[in-house]
Amino acid sequence: MGDKGYSSLRLIFCIASFTVALHLVNGDLSYSIPEEMKRESVIGNIAKDLGLDLRTLSSRKARVDFEGTRKRYSDINLSTGDLITSERMDRESVCGKKPSCVVKVDLVLENPLELHRVSLHIQDVNDNSPKFKKQLIEMEIRESADKGNRFSIEEAHDADIGQNAVQRYNLQKNDNFILAVDSNNVELVLENKLDREKQKYINLLLTALDGGSPQRSGTVVIHVTVLDANDNAPVFSQAVYKARLPENSPPGTIVINVSANDADEGVNGDVTYELSHVSDEDVNVFIIDPKTGEIKVTGVIDFEESSSFDMRAEAKDGLGLTSYAKVIIDVTDINDNAPVIYLKSLTSPIPENVSPGTEVGIINVQDRDSETNRQVRCFIQQQVPFKLVTSIKNYYSLVTTGQLDRELESDYNITITATDEGSPPLSSFKTVQLSVADINDNPPVFEEQSYSAYVTENNKPGSTLCSVAARDPDWRQNGTVVYSLLPGEVNGAPVSSYLSVNGDTGVIHAVRSFDYEQFRSFKVHVMARDNGSPPLSSNVTVSVFVSDVNDNSPQILYPAPEGNSFMTELVPKAAHGGSLVSKVIAVDADSGQNAWLSYHIVKSTDPGLFTIGLHTGEIRTQRDISESDSMKQNLIVSVKDNGQPSLSATCSMYLLISDNLAEVPELKDIFYEEKNSKLTSYLIIALVSVSTFFLTFIIIILGVRFCRRRKPRLLFDGAVAIPSAYLPPNYADVDGTGTLRSTYNYDAYLTTGSRTSDFKFVSSYNDNTLPADQSLRKSPSDFADPFDDLEPSVEVGFGCPTFVQYLSQVMNIIDPISESAEGDVENVSSVP
Repeated sequence: MGDKGYSSLRLIFCIASFTVALHLVNGDLSYSIPEEMKRESVIGNIAKDLGLDLRTLSSRKARVDFEGTRKRYSDINLSTGDLITSERMDRESVCGKKPSCVVKVDLVLENPLELHRVSLHIQDVNDNSPKFKKQLIEMEIRESADKGNRFSIEEAHDADIGQNAVQRYNLQKNDNFILAVDSNNVELVLENKLDREKQKYINLLLTALDGGSPQRSGTVVIHVTVLDANDNAPVFSQAVYKARLPENSPPGTIVINVSANDADEGVNGDVTYELSHVSDEDVNVFIIDPKTGEIKVTGVIDFEESSSFDMRAEAKDGLGLTSYAKVIIDVTDINDNAPVIYLKSLTSPIPENVSPGTEVGIINVQDRDSETNRQVRCFIQQQVPFKLVTSIKNYYSLVTTGQLDRELESDYNITITATDEGSPPLSSFKTVQLSVADINDNPPVFEEQSYSAYVTENNKPGSTLCSVAARDPDWRQNGTVVYSLLPGEVNGAPVSSYLSVNGDTGVIHAVRSFDYEQFRSFKVHVMARDNGSPPLSSNVTVSVFVSDVNDNSPQILYPAPEGNSFMTELVPKAAHGGSLVSKVIAVDADSGQNAWLSYHIVKSTDPGLFTIGLHTGEIRTQRDISESDSMKQNLIVSVKDNGQPSLSATCSMYLLISDNLAEVPELKDIFYEEKNSKLTSYLIIALVSVSTFFLTFIIIILGVRFCRRRKPRLLFDGAVAIPSAYLPPNYADVDGTGTLRSTYNYDAYLTTGSRTSDFKFVSSYNDNTLPADQSLRKSPSDFADPFDDLEPSVEVGFGCPTFVQYLSQVMNIIDPISESAEGDVENVSSVP
């Protein structure tokens, strides 16, 4: 039969015999398919047969797994649901001579885990021809052989089974032999005796036919040599030899001994042994000793590859007579295969907020051994928040057992151990790496509960005050911290006009220059916010303290040091040492040691006559005033603060040593020295005339009987009153540092030369002080203006209103005269 015709018959057979038998047994599917199907041939629509939703096959990660083999004979088309072939299926390679060839396929679906068992029954196709071990069989038969003698022939081997295996034999027609076939043997039967003289050699053609469609055949030539009498063939002691062999037996292991006896003698009785009917895969596994019949192991015995061996032992005598015995070797399993762990599915990373019991992976464990050697336990030994849950058969679900926290543990290396029940047991390990995805569940936390920043006043805008830092244990944008100032006000202005914060580094800068005299401290709130969704934040309070800088010089309130003005105080000649003459009053807008004031006389007419309190500013006499002392005393006082560097201010004070108003004309010398002006001389002459008239008038009045009241006063018993409203704003009130209290004042007293009557002026400071911007008018008519506008401001001890008015007018005349003589007088504490 030609190859072309043979292929056509085979194709017709495949098409005719392809049947798909679908039946559901205990929820499983079973398909019957012919072997040697083309790749991507459709076996059946598995989705339709199982009632699965075709649209969910892809999302549920539908796949097929094969048990006990590394080959993938089929696969699933996720778009159609068809189970298709993925490679060639040779029934003979898969199942050998087994009458039933079934391949187990697991259909696995996830979410939820679902397993379906699919059985593929591979039907035999007549794709193998009968084959004899040798192309030529040589036989030697003695001519003395009797009619009816039988001579065994080696059977043909067909890898197919059943009807496709060898079904019959045909012997080419000849004159001497016929063919006898039974269940175990193929024999040539001598039908007519041989005659060596007629025919020494006989060639017979033996054909083996299978029962397939198309039918296949194999042939062998039997070459018979006619010999002289050897009429006994070897005979085995057993028709069938059986042995058990542990797998992994080393080469050289003796399996079994076969023996055969030959009744003949000599060469005709010498028996040699061979192995026949051995498959191509097993030809190098065993060897038989040709002399002893001892069968030994020469190759690898693996139970998982072949659990039994079926072969024939051939015994041949010296003249070619043979006989055969069947040898069956069963291989016993040894626990030599550790379980194999397959990671079928893994969800990584997983969010840290998944609930306990969430399935994150699917594990499949397989063991190629048999019986108890393939019973496997799978577990996790580590202390991790995961466990294995048995699902279906040898599938396990990896599920969470507790709440995950990425900030505590971001990655897990989970070691899965699989141990079989063999003796000794074998184990295998697989490490599953699982990452935890971050969830924004942690707000930024500042490193400190509050922050303090210290800055000196007059700082440069943009200078760094301090920095805040917050930590967020979350990851990436969930842990990225951005800083900002919370809205607020400082002294009525937005906080952003005072400070700014770097959003990335948390460094706080000053936006403006601070003034300690305006405010000394303030608080702001800084917010740290992450970039999560939704974002989380926290706040912290930053206290800013402004420290003082010595940037304000002392300010002298009394006497006023403005322009070229001078202040004049009258000192009685009878003043004793230590008497209070006057007081320099100064304040400093700074604070602390920067406002500690000290008073110094830097220049004086008589250095030993007056002293000033270092911290009080009180001017006192150091000794009793003598007649030799100059009536005109000029003091220059310096007021210094305690800052670094120290700042200072100076003022001038003029003191007149006099007991009564009659001596006031001596002021003309002072006025003349200070202001060499003709107008000043006129004013001094007028002042002396008025004073003389005034003193004379007072003496007369004092003689009046009902004006005898006497109130002696000394000039140094009082001072000029300074109202609190005169104090500049924002001056610190520091005791003992030279800073003026708002309640401090002086009372001015006047006394006459006779000391029989005293007048106490209780008018306010502004009433007794001539402003520095006023000057004595040059026109004689201008002198009348003060007298026209004056109101009585003096209280006396008797009822003389006309005298009081006159006295007040005289005092108001003296004040502008003194101011004009000096140039700029701001305050006069007392005038006689």
